[in-house]
Amino acid sequence: MTIKYESCIEACQTCLVECQHCLSEMAGKSSMNDCPKCCVQCIDACYICIKMMACDSAFVKQYALLCAEICDYCADHCEAHDHEHCKACAASCRKCAEECRKIAA
Repeated sequence: MTIKYESCIEACQTCLVECQHCLSEMAGKSSMNDCPKCCVQCIDACYICIKMMACDSAFVKQYALLCAEICDYCADHCEAHDHEHCKACAASCRKCAEECRKIAA
């Protein structure tokens, strides 16, 4: 793991796990917004961002910025729900977005 990305990779990993949990909890439930669809996108974004940081890609800043935007989108939708798993998902998305923006800066 590249040390300079360590906190961002950890935030992406946590976000990925929380989004996966939220997605599994929302399976079969109706939603008034794009949750759980946003979780699917956030899982993929975090996974790709982790891969780009792990290999110190020349495009890591662009991926980190996109990941931050997707995480904020997911957090916006999950925060609208009262479920504990959605609240945990939203919080991890916000933290991930914050860490990704540090990398993108």
